[in-house]
Amino acid sequence: MANPTAPTPIPATRRPIWQDLLGRTAIRSGQILLVLTLTALVVLGLRQLKLIVIPVLIAAILAAAVTPLVRWLRRRGVPNGLATWIAILLGGGTLGVVVWLVVRGIRNGWSELAASASEGLDELQAFLTDGPLEITSDQIDQAREAATDLLASDQVQSGAIAGATAVAEVVTGIFLGAVVLFFLIKDGRRIWEFFLQPLRPSAADRAHRIGDRSVEVLGGYVRGTAVVALVDAFFIGLALVILGVPLALPLATVVFLGAFIPLVGATVAGILAGLVALVSNGPTTALIVLAVVVAVNQLEGDLLQPVVMGKALSLHPLAILLALTAGTILSGIIGALLAVPIAAVAWTVIKEWNAHDDGGASASRVTAVAT
Repeated sequence: MANPTAPTPIPATRRPIWQDLLGRTAIRSGQILLVLTLTALVVLGLRQLKLIVIPVLIAAILAAAVTPLVRWLRRRGVPNGLATWIAILLGGGTLGVVVWLVVRGIRNGWSELAASASEGLDELQAFLTDGPLEITSDQIDQAREAATDLLASDQVQSGAIAGATAVAEVVTGIFLGAVVLFFLIKDGRRIWEFFLQPLRPSAADRAHRIGDRSVEVLGGYVRGTAVVALVDAFFIGLALVILGVPLALPLATVVFLGAFIPLVGATVAGILAGLVALVSNGPTTALIVLAVVVAVNQLEGDLLQPVVMGKALSLHPLAILLALTAGTILSGIIGALLAVPIAAVAWTVIKEWNAHDDGGASASRVTAVAT
């Protein structure tokens, strides 16, 4: 017997068009297109405001890295402002010492490298003219004249003007980043809580956990990368010193800085060291340098990265590669530097947002947040 309270089924001919498979697919596709469009507009807007966005992001990463030092000073009774200045001056002083050592090393070894480069170019020209390639001196002179004309062209001059403009933007960005860094270190917790005021208590608690965990990820990434970069620079620099390659200290510094670009940075810097060794010391020394670079990269990938950064950066190498590629396309070298920590924080936000709320989550918060 039919149930009189059961709803009457809608005949197939009267079913709304959006309830069939094609309609539901169209609605979902439209939603995806809308999200992609909004994402593209946000990225485009951030690119237009890169003079503000990039210094703020760099300041947030640095603030997360020095947060443990500031907390340690505060626990020992150092006032908040004084602890902030100690952290900033210590970091700035370390950077100044590194820059001074690099400039000093370049100044002391530049003449030797220039002489070796001149001899290497002469040998290369002799190989091209007398070797199996059978390139004549006239062809080399024509190539040289073409390069001179290119350097004197309007495109290069306009590029030089653009470079001067970029230098001015860099100076402005450094000043802005320094100010933002100071306030993030000093008042990071209050800044974060200010942005969380409109949220409901449950959402605010979840946002607090996201902020705490994001600071842990950023700080762990920077400190872990610094340890890995220091090991890379030490062993490669030691090999350069033993082999008598000029500019060993500046090249080791380049390796240290290059290691902050995951997967490819240290390798590219090591190749640069091999090229300098090739010009100054010959192919045998260059091959030894490249062998040391490969060995150090294997040590980094098999031991240092899993041990030092395994907990701080839980991203698959493919995700890191894709993030690097996207960052490089969007913002060049700066994008490559920032892509991986941003991707790590984005993944952390997704995991923390979807995590179940529990009573102990808020009790395990870090006492200071820098972002």
